Amino acid sequence: MIDIALFRLPGGRAWIGQGPFESLAEAPAEGGVFYVNDFDLSDKRPWKKPSQLVEVSADSLAQKAGWNGATPPKIQWAKPSTEWFKMAFRRIRREVLSKRLEKMVPVLTERGTITQGDPVRLLEKVMTAPTNTWGYGWVQAGQGFLGATPELLFRAQGSSVETMALAGTAKPGAQEAFLTDVKEIEEHEIVVRYLTERLNALGNVERDPRGLCQAANLLHFQTNLRVMLDQTMDPGALVTQLHPTPAVGCLPREEHWLTKLREYRTQLDVPSFFGAPFGFIEPGQGNTCHMVVAIRGLGWTKDEAQLPSGCGIVGGSAFDHEWRELRLKRESVVTMLGL
Repeated sequence: MIDIALFRLPGGRAWIGQGPFESLAEAPAEGGVFYVNDFDLSDKRPWKKPSQLVEVSADSLAQKAGWNGATPPKIQWAKPSTEWFKMAFRRIRREVLSKRLEKMVPVLTERGTITQGDPVRLLEKVMTAPTNTWGYGWVQAGQGFLGATPELLFRAQGSSVETMALAGTAKPGAQEAFLTDVKEIEEHEIVVRYLTERLNALGNVERDPRGLCQAANLLHFQTNLRVMLDQTMDPGALVTQLHPTPAVGCLPREEHWLTKLREYRTQLDVPSFFGAPFGFIEPGQGNTCHMVVAIRGLGWTKDEAQLPSGCGIVGGSAFDHEWRELRLKRESVVTMLGL
């Protein structure tokens, strides 16, 4: 069995860790460690220290990792049903229209059968994903997940923290209409407001103007934020402070609504990795911690593949529009992974 972790920066630098992994409650001072947890942050020892860590390139990945004869996978996908997702959509929207809830993100998962090959070989595609995405992967005992996300939860070095709001989605050709789309702007600004409020409790926040991000055949609104912390925080504490943002969670971020969110994720059988934080601290004392949101990815258990996608439900949401957005997001992953 191949036990490995992968993290790739937008600029192309990447590290692969090979098992066995030591699970730690806190990140070691010397770095060189991955952060792997589920959406509910149920792993209390989420820092995974590999027995071997090497920096890799797209060309050297296969040589460094070794695939034990594994071949690229072929997957036969089954068309997802609308029934359960439509029910969740209607209930969430009813709460939004009643002003009890501002936003919630339900997730639909398309499933397939791996007819041959091993998904671990898709890490090669992750290494060549768009240069403005972060690549991630975790493969353990015949199961795992991987992808290339455009969403940064935070980047921290010392007291300096950067983050982003990434919400609102359209096809690249629809840019002119997207820029004035009230629903998409509302969805985005909910995330900006949330991050600003959470970070204001930690230091003085600077916000850039709302801009655009195009990654993997999709267009998003993006707003970058920065804060100089009043005091240095452990990266694990920062995860707890920010996750889940309304880009993958809900607002208000109250226990009642978080419980509802978890119920919908359970009913819809959402893979636990989707929307969860995934991170890496570069090796060396005081080095940068990169923490991303694990979206735009694929998971698998034995011969079952899972391809999840989520959408934010706000007051202006319409089912047909959201259903189309979910499909576009899954198609972007399939294209990126060469499936």
